[in-house]
Amino acid sequence: MYNLRDPQVYGTAAVFALFAAGAGVWLMLRKRPTADDLERMRREELVRMGRLIDGTVLDVSDLTEEESGRKGGMQLILYKYEIAGVVYECSQDVSTLSEYLDIHQMRLGFPCSVRYDTHRPTNSIVVAETWSGLRDIASGVPVRRGIPPQRTPRTTTSA
Repeated sequence: MYNLRDPQVYGTAAVFALFAAGAGVWLMLRKRPTADDLERMRREELVRMGRLIDGTVLDVSDLTEEESGRKGGMQLILYKYEIAGVVYECSQDVSTLSEYLDIHQMRLGFPCSVRYDTHRPTNSIVVAETWSGLRDIASGVPVRRGIPPQRTPRTTTSA
């Protein structure tokens, strides 16, 4: 057995106590992601891993602060899509994406592309910072809205 008066036992216990205290302080003071951060990460994950399917834009809602209970109000896109005979009607909060789209210019009843999680089909989006499933015309291909990609000029070298 261990001798409880041994200095190594005290040293080991002190190191363990300091480690536990440090871990506790870190857990208390760490920066937790905000709701907006979690939503942005969800959109990024769906853009990266989500499966594409056709859907339809049903409606848009521009809710006031009183209606939504959120500071600044809320802008929603309501859409539907069908997977294996099951129709899903969803909404996406696009309040933080106002620089990429104007919900008042959207065409209701038009087709759109939806990205969804194959393991949870209710987890879906129609627009993100780097991708858009919204279409300008009924038979069009989804357009990318937002910041245009930077092009590097071609340089030619003379021989």
